[in-house]
Amino acid sequence: MSYMQEDFLLKTETAKRLYHEYAKDMPIFDYHCHLPEKQIWENKPFKDICEVWLGGDHYKWRLMRNYGVNERYITGEATNREKFTAYCKTLSTAFGNPLYHWSQAELKTFFHCEKEINEENAEAIWEECNAYIRENNLTPQKLIESSNVKYLFTTNEVFDDLSTFEKIAKKGYKFKVYPAFRADKIMNIEAEKYNEFVGALEEKTHKIETLNELETALETRLTEFEKVGARASDIALEKVYEIAEKSDAEKAFEKRRKGEKVTEKEAERFKGYLTYFLMKLYAKHKIATELHVGAMRNNNSEMLAKLGLDTGYDSISEENSIKNMSKLFDRLNGEKALPKTIVFNLNPKMNAEIVTLNGCFQSDEAKGKMQYGAAWWFSDNKEGMEKHLKDLTATGHIGTFLGMLTDSRSFLSYPRHQYFRRILCNYLGELMENGEITKNEKLVGKVIQDICYRNVVAYFGIGNQ
Repeated sequence: MSYMQEDFLLKTETAKRLYHEYAKDMPIFDYHCHLPEKQIWENKPFKDICEVWLGGDHYKWRLMRNYGVNERYITGEATNREKFTAYCKTLSTAFGNPLYHWSQAELKTFFHCEKEINEENAEAIWEECNAYIRENNLTPQKLIESSNVKYLFTTNEVFDDLSTFEKIAKKGYKFKVYPAFRADKIMNIEAEKYNEFVGALEEKTHKIETLNELETALETRLTEFEKVGARASDIALEKVYEIAEKSDAEKAFEKRRKGEKVTEKEAERFKGYLTYFLMKLYAKHKIATELHVGAMRNNNSEMLAKLGLDTGYDSISEENSIKNMSKLFDRLNGEKALPKTIVFNLNPKMNAEIVTLNGCFQSDEAKGKMQYGAAWWFSDNKEGMEKHLKDLTATGHIGTFLGMLTDSRSFLSYPRHQYFRRILCNYLGELMENGEITKNEKLVGKVIQDICYRNVVAYFGIGNQ
């Protein structure tokens, strides 16, 4: 391969030492991902490279659409071999896109294949990787273990069955799998299937006709999540909505439960109140909140109807909810009910605004109680990560940073951590060589190791550091 050698992205000798001596071999704590826990438990061998490489990966699907690939070769009825070839052709000229690097790293890391990905090599890569899958009986568990993953948090709806987590825990794998509590389907009151979602929650708890009954059901389920190891929750909003009165939320909820539609304003009031309620609940149970803001979802209604959610039709929102976020944090803080919070922001122009807002609500409860989460989704590329690190360093405290996560549905995504670590080491190595920070390599190396793993272990209060 003509690029991505041992010192890929490491521009200075200091950066090289920081990566190879301190960062490279640190374990991984994937504190936000979308891996299906049932696939981990079932541990079925993958059939071919396409299944494990392209299955469910909307990052790759989106890139193929940008290249003009027919949907038949993305999510349609084409053979896996045809889909694989289409992706190789797409990737060959996607210079600068993180997938250009990630995909190559995935082949090299998991299949020991160093052929450059392009249309010319597609057949040879297909044969080589599939032979490796067959010979090594490649499974989800093997991929996780070989990536040196110690902990991972999946993302689960409040009404999901939790029995698989109990089964995984009893097996005593080399890694731990815990659910993160996600109430988005209960929050999105305007959704067509909303009453179905509430009905699914009823099946796990009790009859729900009032907002009080909904709140009780949510706490009941949170307790069940805690029993199988949950330490985190997830809230994904286009923006943070203004906190509404409980009475407004009650009216909207009861109206929707009767089968009536709610107005946009009613929906926003409900979401605003429920965000406040949930974060207060998480503080009570000492559950960290992972707050994702800035995604404008499901832009293509035609494809939403055909393919459903999370298929590559979301984008960056320009909505600025910083004032509402401030009011939310301030009210919770004043009520001694602000949980540990990690804010993931999709719009990079808001980096400094959010980092500085977080700084208004820090406490000795934890180092970096209010976290600015890793460069997320459309920002988890080289330039996005560099900007994130610069903004965090300039206006926050990089020593408390929780580092990288996958946010992925693919078992092949763990090389993203190495990608991030190279960028981190290159950034700090450059500062060292420029004389802008200490030349104490052991100290900087320790900070890097903290960011790679130890900070997140301490933050969630889990396992050994």
